[in-house]
Amino acid sequence: MVDSWERARTALDAAGLSPDALVGCRLLTGGTYNTVEELLLADGTRYVLKVPPPPTVPGLRHEQQLLVSEAEFCRAASSVGVPAPEVVGQVLLEGQLLMTYCPGSPWSDLEPEEQPDVRVELGRLVARLHTVTGPGFGYPSGALGPLAGDWRTAFSAMYDAVLDDARRYDAWLPRPVDEVARTARSAYDALDEVTVPRLIHFDLWPGNILVDRSHWAPRIGGLIDGERMFWGDPLADFVSLALLGDIEDEPHFLTGYQEAGGRADFDPSARRRLALYRSYLYLIMIIESVPRAYGDEHVARLREAVTPELVAALDELADDGGSHPRGSVPPAGTPS
Repeated sequence: MVDSWERARTALDAAGLSPDALVGCRLLTGGTYNTVEELLLADGTRYVLKVPPPPTVPGLRHEQQLLVSEAEFCRAASSVGVPAPEVVGQVLLEGQLLMTYCPGSPWSDLEPEEQPDVRVELGRLVARLHTVTGPGFGYPSGALGPLAGDWRTAFSAMYDAVLDDARRYDAWLPRPVDEVARTARSAYDALDEVTVPRLIHFDLWPGNILVDRSHWAPRIGGLIDGERMFWGDPLADFVSLALLGDIEDEPHFLTGYQEAGGRADFDPSARRRLALYRSYLYLIMIIESVPRAYGDEHVARLREAVTPELVAALDELADDGGSHPRGSVPPAGTPS
């Protein structure tokens, strides 16, 4: 069994900090993949140490070297003044990542009347993130190979990889895997409109948005857990920002996003791309339940929430509206 204190001391030492200053080490809950621990030093400084699972732990193909991507996100966010953890040193031995602690309370603590102003600020910050450009398209971790020179090549590889995961884990999907692949390919021409690789967090659901209450009014305190980031189309970030919903129903966010220079045009091509990105995220959410070994009750709730949204996105992508009525879900079965 790993000694968390010894691991924390080793990480501090590798980052040029005194291991003897460590006075506290506690596990932070809420994550489903990496181990996350808070380190407290004698002077009151707090850090966060992220530790990937051992190579023997099953996961999805794109999840290799996730913390390389998180380090990339943190550095990029800092470059444009977006609040996020700061990397302490480099990615450490065995892929561990030491970062500054980002204080704040959960988004769920906001009162309903406080949310509009904070959503406007969130829109401005996300627009700022999207000004950061990368050297190519895809995951910077290299999990799926080198960065690509165009978005269609990168995203089709990302999509193919998660469908390969579905086959490998024999994951239940509401449509056969090969049908999902054909439906996605029918819309790939829309990806050619994206010519500049931009910073995409891709996991900006409320649990990864911290709120700072140290001011007269609540503000965004930090955007965390950037391990799923990739270089791609800014529209992709709208999926998690309106998880299981529609970003067009988020006028406060869109106001802030556009005020800060972000483009949010929902023409037919943009809608097809959004449907691609929604289907990609919802596929991940369903397929990852197999290697994560969620319990039956958790899986049932997940399928109930996500399946209609996945089916709706696939129906949008189908050239003729699909052979299934919009939102219909065939009986559970083994994908082809």
